[in-house]
Amino acid sequence: MKKIKLLSLLIISFTISCSKSDDKQVRNPYLTNPVVSLNLNLNLPEYNPLKFPGSYIIAPQGIKGIIVYCVSDSYYLAFDLTDPNHPPNFCSRMEMDGLVARCPCPTDDNAYLVTNFGQAIPADGSKYPMQQYRAERVGNSVIITN
Repeated sequence: MKKIKLLSLLIISFTISCSKSDDKQVRNPYLTNPVVSLNLNLNLPEYNPLKFPGSYIIAPQGIKGIIVYCVSDSYYLAFDLTDPNHPPNFCSRMEMDGLVARCPCPTDDNAYLVTNFGQAIPADGSKYPMQQYRAERVGNSVIITN
């Protein structure tokens, strides 16, 4: 009988520990989560920059486009180019200035550093970071998904 109670207690504690209520990440109210599925073949000339660390390309998917940045030959970062700190509109597609994404809206001076996982510059806890996508190298392709 003690074994059954102990097993029941163990199962209950395991179930509680796996609960999603521990997820402390706050959802960005301005952005949707579009379906993203990109297969960037590195043999094609338009994706050639992704073979070199420090280079990036902009792909036409996501909300306002996706920047894919090559950290190393096996590690990539991918972020949506819409400004995460206001609703998408006519001017919310950010422009790249080196590795800094800047919002061109006249009322905003939002800027984000791609190499710092899309965090705002200056690092301000009240601002949302850029929306990130999964980026994975598989053979001669970089796969971007969410």
